[in-house]
Amino acid sequence: MAEGVILKGIGGFYYVKTEDGIYECRARGRFKEQGMTPLVGDRVEIEILDTEPYKGVVDEIFPRKNTLLRPAVANVDQAVLVFAVKNPDLNRMLLDKMLVLAEFAELDCLICFNKSDLDQSDEIEDLQKIYGAAGYPVIRTCVKSGEGVAELTDLLAGKISVFSGPSGVGKSSLLNAIESKFSLETGAVSEKIKRGKHTTRHSELMQLTNGGKVVDTPGFTSLTLEDIDPEVLWTLFPEFEKYSEACRFINCMHLNEPDCGVKGAVKSGEIDEKRYEAYDHIYREIMTIRKRGKR
Repeated sequence: MAEGVILKGIGGFYYVKTEDGIYECRARGRFKEQGMTPLVGDRVEIEILDTEPYKGVVDEIFPRKNTLLRPAVANVDQAVLVFAVKNPDLNRMLLDKMLVLAEFAELDCLICFNKSDLDQSDEIEDLQKIYGAAGYPVIRTCVKSGEGVAELTDLLAGKISVFSGPSGVGKSSLLNAIESKFSLETGAVSEKIKRGKHTTRHSELMQLTNGGKVVDTPGFTSLTLEDIDPEVLWTLFPEFEKYSEACRFINCMHLNEPDCGVKGAVKSGEIDEKRYEAYDHIYREIMTIRKRGKR
């Protein structure tokens, strides 16, 4: 028996890194019976079947620190949300939804605005102020010039980080710049639809020289929010907290209630208006999903 971490899973095979090497493993049939699927990032115990080549069977999955379903990854320390302001254009609603889901999963978040060389109107500077005020570290990067790559690399040291964001924003290019040995496939942005082509086909845990591990995940443009209780949604917007203390009602949802401290902060410009609009939109989206589920 040996212990290790699942680096990737393809076609029912799991590649487990142990002290002795990487074993190609199947999973015990009981996991399927239990409705449990091994995930990238899982700490596991394997039974060794052969060492030439390395073959084994996943025998036990140790308790998980956390679990993400899309991408399917376990035991993540932080989410690195990569967006571009141009090519493709920034979708702030998608960014805010991703932040909500990361907060819900109790992940630390780092926002990376890539392709900074295309930012001709200092949009990234404005975004740094908005999301910095919400408590998120924000960096700007450019693979072509090398801007921010060293800073980003330092923030990955010693942690398991998942890179997520829409297709075409340069996640794989960034990872190649951070660790040249990766040689990940990259794709251009379609001129017709202004979206990136999917170049990452599966989740894979990759080792960095500085001790960190990263997961480059398939790009996506839709997210699932139905597991979030609408009554706690506002707590997933960190900048709301201190202003909520000024609300007249203890159970204020910051929507239609009078004397709301959060809405007052939006009106005075202390909370970004688009962040609040995202909260309102996501709340109503969750309520719509729940109403449909009761039919």
